[in-house]
Amino acid sequence: MPEIIDLSQEIYDGMPVYKGLPAVHISVHATHEEWEGIENPKTKTPAVLQLKMGEHTGSHVDALSHMSRAQAGQTIDTMPLSMFYTEGICLDLSHKTYRELIEIEDLQAALEKASLQIEAGDTILLYTDHFRKAFGTDNWIKGPGLSAASTRWLGSQKIAAFGVETMAPGVSGVSNKEVHHICGEMGFTHYENLINLNKLIGRGRFRFIGLPLRIRGGTGSPVRAVAVFE
Repeated sequence: MPEIIDLSQEIYDGMPVYKGLPAVHISVHATHEEWEGIENPKTKTPAVLQLKMGEHTGSHVDALSHMSRAQAGQTIDTMPLSMFYTEGICLDLSHKTYRELIEIEDLQAALEKASLQIEAGDTILLYTDHFRKAFGTDNWIKGPGLSAASTRWLGSQKIAAFGVETMAPGVSGVSNKEVHHICGEMGFTHYENLINLNKLIGRGRFRFIGLPLRIRGGTGSPVRAVAVFE
């Protein structure tokens, strides 16, 4: 039996979202008691929930159209499913602290330490332990992130995507905007708000699956990201 490790945050009412993005609201739209015509029920059991949230909620993937105006037509529904079903590796960058840039030499050192190589079409997950350290605290928005140079270096390896535990792939106000632009320019994407990356360290290659919803014209989508070890 394959081992499946869930890499996805729970989605819940009022959860943290990136600055300026829609808040998450989850409410009961209909109950079983309503459907059964029970008047003044002592309990109410949800039959349908209503979700109000943005595409970039929780563990999600960015469409290329999110990166800049130059990729406006490359929406989530047009991107090949092969981008979201790949081989994967996870690199240990847990020594990086708040708002610290991850540079090319950091990636290369992590690869050497793990005796791993990047293959074309891979998804590269970056373990910083930021979720366990900071989720639910004021430091959550202060995650480490890729520099522009390291993003371009990853793109030169012909990867499908990379993934981070943080709310943004770069450091907000430092490299984040440029990281997005480089992804769009070079034709690869990224996942944000992943969890459980600590469970992948030292285990080599795995199957990565992070399929998005088929949102017409979507700029991104929540995903149920998993790592599969055969």
